[in-house]
Amino acid sequence: MGPPIRIDDLADPVLDDVQRAALDYGEARPVELRVEAVLDAATARTKRHDFGPGDFTERLGLWLAEMDDDGERTGLGRLTFFQDCVRYAANRLLIGDALARHPEILATPFERPIIVVGLPRSGTTHLVNLLAADPRLRSLPLWEASEPVPLPGESPGPGGADPRRDRSLRAWQAMAATLPHMAAMHPMHPDHVHEELELELPDFSSYTPEWVARCPRWRDYYLAHDQRAHYAYLRTVLQILQWRRPGDRWVLKSPQHLEQLGPLMATFPDATVVVTHRDPVSVVQSAATMMTYAARLHYRRTRPGYYLGYWRDRIRRLLEASVRDRPLLAPDRVLDVVFDDLVADDMAVVTSIYERAGMPLTEEAEAAIRSYRDTHRRGAAGQVVYDLRRDFEVSPAEVRADFGFYLDRFGVREEVA
Repeated sequence: MGPPIRIDDLADPVLDDVQRAALDYGEARPVELRVEAVLDAATARTKRHDFGPGDFTERLGLWLAEMDDDGERTGLGRLTFFQDCVRYAANRLLIGDALARHPEILATPFERPIIVVGLPRSGTTHLVNLLAADPRLRSLPLWEASEPVPLPGESPGPGGADPRRDRSLRAWQAMAATLPHMAAMHPMHPDHVHEELELELPDFSSYTPEWVARCPRWRDYYLAHDQRAHYAYLRTVLQILQWRRPGDRWVLKSPQHLEQLGPLMATFPDATVVVTHRDPVSVVQSAATMMTYAARLHYRRTRPGYYLGYWRDRIRRLLEASVRDRPLLAPDRVLDVVFDDLVADDMAVVTSIYERAGMPLTEEAEAAIRSYRDTHRRGAAGQVVYDLRRDFEVSPAEVRADFGFYLDRFGVREEVA
């Protein structure tokens, strides 16, 4: 366990030289948050022009307009959001191009994935990385999620290094330099197994923008629209990845699936679903702290109260939807995992998952999983000290009052007093 990390300047950040330089860099590079500007940049990057069905431009336009209307967004915040949108649009072009050149991709089998579903900050990342250590299971490292199809004409570098991984590593290093405590809260190393939700972003949907921007208008739009088409798009991109680098069986994960169990099961009807459970108060304080901390670079005011209110509401919505749609999960292919049990004996949890998935836990697989666990101990980068009362002026009991419907049903232990 690394040393405790106390972030004492959430409400009034004390910026270091690197952070000030990053903010100055953003102010010196203004961008136009317009659909045409994003698409032109993506076309220039890929030398491709066919974006496929144009319905995505409405969603992209909503993202950009909400960002453009926010006078508190810094120049760096605008620039990074624009760059992300260009990457998503470029990925869309490359995905479409791959399918046009290789239509046989759509016949690629994609069977019986193991999908970890649970609140953010509830152990889903640790669990999916444990499972991904099994060489038989195909997973999605961050570098591949960020750019699922290589740029045209790009070849491996010295020693066979993939340029996409090199770009992902540079992005991780830049984040670690500008937001050094983020590594303890949300590791983003290129080889870290990432959420497949990233593969919806070229179709410009998912709840991902909520994690990088203040975008309640987008939240309302996203929740009001059927997500099945975007889950189908995600599956198609997974088929591309399976075609390019096959695996016997996939392991996936995303908290968003909690509120999209219908689209999830319509898309992956033969999946084994692992649902993690944790005290929602712990999740809310972790998410609100992380988002407030990151806001020092993207917003002119960090507004801790905004993030507490937003994520208190958002976590409640996720859980309400998951309870409502629980009957959609096949009882013989779902496994509930309580966070305390995962912390106490993660190998016992892994064994239960293999049993439920009907997959033998071989000696080789168990050795690989134990090796990963022993070299990636929880909190090795330091443990952030969370404090609702000090940082957000609210008691855990006040927050917990929103979640009785969930705590009673799944017997989750209260963590935060």
